[in-house]
Amino acid sequence: MAFSNLILIDHPVIHTKLTELRDYTSDHRKFRDLLNEIASLMVYEVSRDWPTIPRPVQTPMERTTGRVLARQVTLVPILRAGLGMAEGVLRLLPDARLGHLGVYRDESTLEPVSYYQKLPPDISGTEVVLIDPMLATGGSATGAAQLLKQAGVQSLRFVCLVAAPEGIQMFHRHHPEVPIYTAAIDRQLNDRGYILPGLGDAGDRLFGT
Repeated sequence: MAFSNLILIDHPVIHTKLTELRDYTSDHRKFRDLLNEIASLMVYEVSRDWPTIPRPVQTPMERTTGRVLARQVTLVPILRAGLGMAEGVLRLLPDARLGHLGVYRDESTLEPVSYYQKLPPDISGTEVVLIDPMLATGGSATGAAQLLKQAGVQSLRFVCLVAAPEGIQMFHRHHPEVPIYTAAIDRQLNDRGYILPGLGDAGDRLFGT
């Protein structure tokens, strides 16, 4: 599947942890730990081309010039399952702010429904990372990205662990300029809109519900 905005993060350590994450015998504690670990590993690739600026620094030996991120980072998980990736990203980017978007999929129509939005007032001037473990039908992610654009966001990336072709196509159709970072492209959706082979219901597995 070739889309200009799709980046598959192909790494053996991520493959190993994702296989453990898929295993239905993994309890909610292990699932949560693996989700955070994979999110941490993915951050390196997601942030690869962020701009930096020079900053003077005094080492124990002499004064030199290093480089730091040019813009603040805002992490926006899609509630509720996206929260499972937030801690992992914050391990690598502890100064990032956290916004929240509540978007759920109507099980009868499979369309996104927005129910909560809390974002930093200056989010438009930051690097924004939208996160959700799965890109299934694409409805929730597409709707969330649209809400962020309406808030003035200029630099946006969407990060998920597993993506279905149907979700990739929908997101690309509405937001072709927004990069999608994923650790796996799965086969298809079933008639209930779940990814096959997928992870099951990430929210339920994450919170033990």
